[in-house]
Amino acid sequence: MALSILPLFGADASETITSKPFLTLTGHALLDTSVLSKDQILFFIKQFNFTFQKISIQLNDSSKFSDDDLIELLNNGITYVITSLPSSTFTSFTDSINISKERLITPTSPSYSTYKIIPATELSLSSFEHNLLSQLKTDRKDGLYTTLVLDTSDRCLGLVYSSIESIQKAIELQKGVYFSRSRNNIWIKGESSGNTQLLKQIDIDCDGDALKFVVEQKNNTFCHLNTNSCFGDFNYGLLELQSLLQDRLQNSPEGSYTKRLFNDETLLNAKIKEEAEELTDAQTAGEIAWEAADLFYFAMTKLVAKGVSLSDVENNLKLKHLKVTRRKGDAKEKFLPTKKEEEEEEEPKQATKIDPSAPIHLNVVKSTNKQGVIEAVTRPIQKTSQIMHLVNPIIENVKSKGDAALIEYTAKFDGVQLTTPVLEAPFPDEYLEGLTEEMKEALDLSIENVRKFHAAQLQKEPLVVETQPGVICSRFPRPIERVGLYIPGGTAVLPSTALMLGIPAQVAQCKEIVFASPPRKSDGRVSPEVVYVASQCGASKIVLAGGAQAVAAMAYGTESVPKVDKILGPGNQFVTAAKMYVQNDTQALCSIDMPAGPSEVLVICDEDADEDYVASDLLSQAEHGIDSQVILCAINLSEEKIIRIQEAVNKQALALPRVDIIRQCISHSTIILCDSYEEAFEMSNRYAPEHLILQINNANDYVELVDNAGSIFVGAYTPESCGDYSSGTNHTLPTYGYARQYSGANTSTFQKFITAQNVTPEGLKNIGKAVMCVAKVEGLDGHRNAVKVRMEKLGLLPQGFE
Repeated sequence: MALSILPLFGADASETITSKPFLTLTGHALLDTSVLSKDQILFFIKQFNFTFQKISIQLNDSSKFSDDDLIELLNNGITYVITSLPSSTFTSFTDSINISKERLITPTSPSYSTYKIIPATELSLSSFEHNLLSQLKTDRKDGLYTTLVLDTSDRCLGLVYSSIESIQKAIELQKGVYFSRSRNNIWIKGESSGNTQLLKQIDIDCDGDALKFVVEQKNNTFCHLNTNSCFGDFNYGLLELQSLLQDRLQNSPEGSYTKRLFNDETLLNAKIKEEAEELTDAQTAGEIAWEAADLFYFAMTKLVAKGVSLSDVENNLKLKHLKVTRRKGDAKEKFLPTKKEEEEEEEPKQATKIDPSAPIHLNVVKSTNKQGVIEAVTRPIQKTSQIMHLVNPIIENVKSKGDAALIEYTAKFDGVQLTTPVLEAPFPDEYLEGLTEEMKEALDLSIENVRKFHAAQLQKEPLVVETQPGVICSRFPRPIERVGLYIPGGTAVLPSTALMLGIPAQVAQCKEIVFASPPRKSDGRVSPEVVYVASQCGASKIVLAGGAQAVAAMAYGTESVPKVDKILGPGNQFVTAAKMYVQNDTQALCSIDMPAGPSEVLVICDEDADEDYVASDLLSQAEHGIDSQVILCAINLSEEKIIRIQEAVNKQALALPRVDIIRQCISHSTIILCDSYEEAFEMSNRYAPEHLILQINNANDYVELVDNAGSIFVGAYTPESCGDYSSGTNHTLPTYGYARQYSGANTSTFQKFITAQNVTPEGLKNIGKAVMCVAKVEGLDGHRNAVKVRMEKLGLLPQGFE
């Protein structure tokens, strides 16, 4: 049904509304085109657009306005054209523009007869009330009408009841007035509490047995419990963000980030552009929602800073919605990619061309050359967002299609056609074919050393501390139940990564260990070395997949792949992007070991270091990839020593099979000349390398100077290779400077720690008063009461304590 009273306004519209404000409660104004010109109608829209939810025109003379005039009116906010003329009169008009048929109401329209059009000048307060009440009905014995109360943003505040008398009083006062069943009388909302309501609109539901009051609340408090609504507070919407930012505009401390956003328009505009760019890069539903929320925050900050309200924005959205002409849909040229950028998107940049005949030498820079040092230690930029548009569809496909998607991607990326994406334990003997006894012995030695070192880290007994007499606090470990270990494969064979992850997981007693590694193109199998390690560490299965698809399968689970709780292991940029994605997706509920970047080493050497040892350590990292970083901090080296190191690098590099990769890496690697040991270690701590090698005299004495590093290799006879394979420490280490915050993989990486506390009556006596005092100042009376009731029953409550 809805409220059918439709006041018709003429030339004296403004005066009529001023003298009869109750007419605005209809939420709909009809303008008489027989007495109003187009310009007068446009002026009315501008004047009363916020007052009325809908503004329409009554057009009974087809010659009154041209098609262009009607289009202009519809574009500027006219909701409906209501006419007694047949729809055929407007055929050419409606065919030429983008207008829904519902906005042109003719005698054949279903809604035509529902409108009760009454000249506004003829509507008195009593006749308005009579017309409204005549539409209502109720089957309640008490004769009351169910009334839904909403705010101006259509959020439900609560359910109340109205009587004929309360409705009349609400219209007369234009306030929220209802009938109180408990007091059996008229209830003017906020009369005692101050939480008054301005009544903005009245509507009736389709059955005529329920009312809708749209109100504007004075203190944003509706419920007697001092909450926004009877269903609790509104905490997280755009209106709440607006209120929060309005408060921060006034009260945030000088120098704070929020205050800077309000005061520095350049900074705020830059943040809006940054978040808009991140939203354009977002692909999945979760990612898009996250980035859109960021953009809304900074956009809302600008609105508040400039005194613009959400209502202003919503009014503009309403006008845009009502437009019947549409823009072409083109974007400004500056936001469209150039032909060159499109080509670069299609064809990734190739590695820098370097003269293959030139000697393979590192750059040299003095520590006093600040810009040179900055360039030397700046890591290669990782543009994960640029590959997310490739990774996201893969993740979504695996989530929706499961095993079928894994098989599809293994065929596409690895050139292997599988019937099942999983190899189940116990693994068939044929998968160990080609594994020599020598290799078994090498792997067994490495496994034993890694097991021994990581078993020593295992906390077996709970940590128990009595913080006060009768207050026992404890902390104990529990294994992460299911872990997924990503082992790069395909062209490479990396059993070392398998054992560095699998053995600590086994030591930590994880209930299920799942490997994932791409199969070889040659036979569709995983290398026998990886299968051997998987069997030795008790893996339940090996997922025959690599890349983002393997990460997605373990994070979300498929028909054959169990969902894991944590994913660990290195990989290419697609693996890294997928790991970062699932870590931030609450649907996955899956953590990762650490952020990953290219492999890196920083070597500290002095004049007595063996140049061949130094060169070999630098090259062992340089062969990982062209984006690996190799840095040598040289302490008081003579020119002759520098030359000998450079010559050793060149000679050894030329003898290695990955010389082309090494040449690329060394071209952006640097020797930094330092004046002291302290300066070299200070520089290393700022860089926070994955691997730190100390080729200096009395190396052990300097370990205490190291604050940030993934793993340290102490002395001339400790190459990083030993840690990579067989010494016992773990080679899964933080890169890209994350050694400032992360540890390398260890036994606790595969555990979580739970705390417990046991408080006796004596303990409650010792800490209960403190608990209640802190809870009181925080306003959490339930917390305070939980202690109070116990102390009262035990007779421990101090005399006079409330």
